[in-house]
Amino acid sequence: MSEAECIFCLVIARKVDASIVYQDDRVTAFMDIQPLTEGHLLVVPNQHSPDLEGVSAETAGWMAEIGRKLGLAMLESDLGCKAFNLFLANGEEAGQTVFHSHLHVIPRYPNDGFGVRFPPGFGRKVSREELDRQAESIRVCLQV
Repeated sequence: MSEAECIFCLVIARKVDASIVYQDDRVTAFMDIQPLTEGHLLVVPNQHSPDLEGVSAETAGWMAEIGRKLGLAMLESDLGCKAFNLFLANGEEAGQTVFHSHLHVIPRYPNDGFGVRFPPGFGRKVSREELDRQAESIRVCLQV
């Protein structure tokens, strides 16, 4: 998908209607048009990137910080939420459906019906050897 076709790029450029909550030179935050709960919003980098690989560390950190600040503002607002989730799906297998990286800020309410569901068998014991093997596999690819 090109930037010209990306709905989030069109929102950032204000070429389509959106309820923008925050915008600066790095990120834009706006209300999700298909909210999971009342007040659900998205924080997106202003520079198009289909996933986190193309988002700079500084911008990714800023997305998280703005998400944190917006979540805290939700708690003080008249939404009446009691908590919030920050959620970022990176890739189709993770549930990403719009391929412009974005962070969900989801207000939470008692009995709102939304939640993270763990698969059957979650919490199974894994050997230290297997955990060490997985850690090493990740560590050799880590670029910091």
